[in-house]
Amino acid sequence: MSKQQVITLTLNPSMDKTIMLQELKLGGLNRAEDIRLDLGGKGINVARIVHTFGASVTAAGFIAGDIGKRIKDELDRSGIHTAFVEVPGETRTNMKLVDQKQRTTTEVNEPGFAVSESQLSELDQLLDELLPKASVLVLGGSLPKGAPPQLYHDYILKARKLGVRTILDADGEAMVSGIKAIPYAVKPNHYELEQLAQRKLDSEEEIVQAGRQLLAQGITLVMISMGADGAIVMSGNEAYLAKPFPIEALSTVGAGDSMVAVLAQALLQNSSLENVARWSTAAGTITASKAGTQVCEFEEIRSRAGDINIQAL
Repeated sequence: MSKQQVITLTLNPSMDKTIMLQELKLGGLNRAEDIRLDLGGKGINVARIVHTFGASVTAAGFIAGDIGKRIKDELDRSGIHTAFVEVPGETRTNMKLVDQKQRTTTEVNEPGFAVSESQLSELDQLLDELLPKASVLVLGGSLPKGAPPQLYHDYILKARKLGVRTILDADGEAMVSGIKAIPYAVKPNHYELEQLAQRKLDSEEEIVQAGRQLLAQGITLVMISMGADGAIVMSGNEAYLAKPFPIEALSTVGAGDSMVAVLAQALLQNSSLENVARWSTAAGTITASKAGTQVCEFEEIRSRAGDINIQAL
């Protein structure tokens, strides 16, 4: 594998089960109209999309049980390199209940397996083998039980020593701790940015100001996803507001991961910040137009990127 490659780390992967309902009846009988199963977890979603760009990508992390084996087999079949540490237990199944009448998705996420110190050490050694061959490391999603909250922080420091740029897309303590290690890029959504800023961000100006505070800490690129309002993508000397084209939003699950995948590819190609804003917003918008946890592909993004309205801030 060449140095021009992406590693995605998914520490708590899932199989996503999407159940399509005419209308969700709380406390009543619900009959499924359609059911689909998709591989889940932020890093795995990112790997699947980066692979459609033709880039070399390795999906790494933890897996467990029969569901974990199925995830690995599906990734292997699609041509994506895998490097997982197998742990006892079972990989979680996350349920997405889609109410087609109200156009809402109700998510029920299982906690997943637990990991031990020896398994964390095994993953650490695996990363030591993988990182010298990598250009970009994507850290995303929740931590499994047993993992310390500063785990992403430690991985960011490890990657930087080898000149590997990191993209952090997490929430809560894992995000707060990770930011202290100064990743190359972060992708909070509006709500997560409010949590980081510890205040409500009600205007575009307030969102930009909170983004600049992250840049001031030494982060090079900040991508803030805002759902139907698009995204704000910022670096030290540039900032763009990207407005999406109109869609019928079927599921926002995976939209942020699609944006991160474009960012990872953009870092490999040293793309301009304006192009990052344009392509990542197109990717997130396309994924949001798909049911369940289906994600966009390169050709779809390429065909719609020009429809994104870009405004310099």
